[in-house]
Amino acid sequence: MSWLAAATTPIPAESTQQAIGYPSLFLLVLIGALVPVVPTGALVSSAAVVAFHQTAPFSLALVFVTASLAAFLGDGALYWLGRRGLDSKNGSRWLAAIRARAPEDRLARAQEKLAAHGVAVLVLSRLVPAGRLPVMLACLLAQWPLRRFTRGNLPACLAWAVTYQLIGILGGSLFPEPWEGVVAVVALTLVISAMPGLWRRVRQWSAG
Repeated sequence: MSWLAAATTPIPAESTQQAIGYPSLFLLVLIGALVPVVPTGALVSSAAVVAFHQTAPFSLALVFVTASLAAFLGDGALYWLGRRGLDSKNGSRWLAAIRARAPEDRLARAQEKLAAHGVAVLVLSRLVPAGRLPVMLACLLAQWPLRRFTRGNLPACLAWAVTYQLIGILGGSLFPEPWEGVVAVVALTLVISAMPGLWRRVRQWSAG
């Protein structure tokens, strides 16, 4: 019976990866936007490496759509929660989490740049390691409405997804095995994300 044969046919590996991979990528990037401890850039680059080695059409396009949509929704939700905390007398844990990751010196620079350049700073903030939350807090303190933040955040998320996907494509093209490319891009993205902290420590050491 044809239906029985179809039911007992093993699922191709790529189909299994896609069925699990895209929802997982979406969920992890969404969580990473809300709780900025997940290395979302590394996740997108790793997914792009795997997609580069797949034969299924539109794999890379699906990674781009999944990552950018999850980042956009996560940023929007976090900004909305931050606005609620800003309007509340007692604040909120979400607003406190944003403040904790936006030191005063970086917040001051973000406020200056936001006042001078507006939405362009919001777009660039997602491309700069540790730049997203100081600029988001500057937008909150400037009383930007959610609609205005959303208009600027859309191109920011698209540019972010493209950047980290290109890193993944590069890793996928340089290594014959997907796991080799994944290891390489994860190491590269973690180094990139650690650079601002290392630079601040070097400046503090040289100033002291």
